[in-house]
Amino acid sequence: MNRRTVDVLVVGAGPAGLAVATALAGTGAGSVEVLEREQETGGVPRHCDRGGFGLRDLRRPMSGPTYARHRTAAALRAGAVLRTGVMVTGWAGPLTVETTSRTGLEQLSARAVVLATGARERPRSARLVPGDRPAGVYTTGELQQAVHLYGQRVGERALIVGAGPVARATVGTLRRAGVEPVALVTEEPGLLPRPGLRRPVPVLTGTAVTALHGRGRLTGVALRRHDGGTAVVACDTVVFTGDWIPEHELARTAGIALDAGTRGPAVDASFRTARPGVFAVGNVLHGVETAGAAALEGRRAAVRVRRFLDDGRWPEVRVPLVTEGALRWAAPNLFAPGDAGTRLLLRAERRIVRPVLTVTQDGRLLHRERLLRTAGPERSLVVPARWAGRVDGDGGAVRICLGQGYG
Repeated sequence: MNRRTVDVLVVGAGPAGLAVATALAGTGAGSVEVLEREQETGGVPRHCDRGGFGLRDLRRPMSGPTYARHRTAAALRAGAVLRTGVMVTGWAGPLTVETTSRTGLEQLSARAVVLATGARERPRSARLVPGDRPAGVYTTGELQQAVHLYGQRVGERALIVGAGPVARATVGTLRRAGVEPVALVTEEPGLLPRPGLRRPVPVLTGTAVTALHGRGRLTGVALRRHDGGTAVVACDTVVFTGDWIPEHELARTAGIALDAGTRGPAVDASFRTARPGVFAVGNVLHGVETAGAAALEGRRAAVRVRRFLDDGRWPEVRVPLVTEGALRWAAPNLFAPGDAGTRLLLRAERRIVRPVLTVTQDGRLLHRERLLRTAGPERSLVVPARWAGRVDGDGGAVRICLGQGYG
């Protein structure tokens, strides 16, 4: 078995991992190596053949594949080493991973490890939708790869499960493939914002998928409304969108604590996990955010990694952040001394217009404000944690609650 050492090891070559590698290699952090299990770098944008990438982090519009190539080229120009087709299979020490690839087994040690393993959509089986396993059942990622990477024929009539931004992008992919989207289905009740599609698609709110019909090929999808009514929509394709879960396997096998809300590694504002020297960044922390948001996180994380390489400091004690009320999760979810100026990402379980945010610690009110933006399950709120400097590092958990009113 080959054994090597680098200064920084990045696992995952999506937008976050490539941004970390670019920033570190470009500032003289030593040898920076990125491992990617796929055969190409760039992550999910590689098969998102639509515009809108790059606006947030690069200030110019690109298609997904162009964005992926741009990020890859920037990392290479900065001096990072990118290796594809390399699977990290486990840990051989606190900062040593085991890998397998076409060239064989390897143990790779580093002064700092950055987990940027991204997220994946939960498939039909994980959503516990009963039925046989007919052809024509996709997640968004599977659909995009079938259409954009392999040019496969998908079907004729499709039902889309979900009504968020990813579902709207799915409608565009289906139409370009010559498939008629018959409806968007979501369990979220009430009226939702208009999907913003040039050719509208019916949105069935308060409706759940209860079964798939068909054996060799999908023939229909059974639905149940919140009032108990049922129906079967005839279609030969169904696409499950959204419902992302972090790819946390490598963090979990390291014994790194996961956050109960995000289901990703718990980190502080410097992207530090519970294991000294191991950072985590991007969608492995919280499921889906945009590629630009992940890349910006990667750029910020690089500053913290560089600081750790210089001074080796790692906080011994951190205060956990606990979500309450309508909050599904918050990130980061640990507070370390000196975390003043932190920005929190908040994701709600349901839509709340102008919600009220309350932050307490050991019964002491740290902050309360009414937010101007609507909270919801499809998009995160970004909230400056100006109150972070008042967190008692020796106190109990900080509790953050999102509600409808002041009560």
